[in-house]
Amino acid sequence: MLSLLLVIIFSYLVGSFPTAMLIGKHFKGMDPRKFGSRNMGSTNAFRVLGWKLGALVQLVDISKGLIATLLISRFFYGQLPFENVTPFEDFAVVQIIAGISAIAGHVWTIFAGFKGGKGINTAAGMLVSLAPIDATIAIGVFVLVLFSSGYVSLGSISAAFAFPLVMFLRENVFDVEINGYHTLIYFSLFVAIFLVYNHRANIKRLMHGEENRFENWWKIRLIKIKAPFKKRTNKK
Repeated sequence: MLSLLLVIIFSYLVGSFPTAMLIGKHFKGMDPRKFGSRNMGSTNAFRVLGWKLGALVQLVDISKGLIATLLISRFFYGQLPFENVTPFEDFAVVQIIAGISAIAGHVWTIFAGFKGGKGINTAAGMLVSLAPIDATIAIGVFVLVLFSSGYVSLGSISAAFAFPLVMFLRENVFDVEINGYHTLIYFSLFVAIFLVYNHRANIKRLMHGEENRFENWWKIRLIKIKAPFKKRTNKK
């Protein structure tokens, strides 16, 4: 029980590392939480800190998921205090628990009043370590949607749904045997729903045509978001 508790605590602390806040204060003398969307994720970091520091924030946030699932889970790995009824080995279960803890830390960071990012990058790091093929395809979907719409949030939402969908298609359509599929598919759906829930404000802005678009990243002019609920003003 102690070993699993240590995995949860240290994974949460790693996920809680306030990347954007520290990088913003160190390199720019500013707190990203006071500018733009006031979020500590990499999207706001790109917007207020520039693409170089934004990319650094993104890489560090992704690494938090990797560190939790590949290092912390292994370092503190011990016997599970409960019966493992999944098709995974005990260590894989510990990795999943570590990954979830890291995502929770990123979203509710203890170092910034329990207000962090939206968990996409940390979740990406976790999923790459657990299902690299499916995660890589989902990342490809993110890039495609980003370049064809200019919206990071839309790319993130699309990637969140793409991950379980790709896993389902590979297992059931292309007959690729995925180890622990019947457990992992439900876990991936949970992660997708959680990430989309964290983007609920972005979804509202997208529907009203108020979401900020990265014009420089809008390379393929395919997707143009219309605002079905945007108020119309009468022109005289």
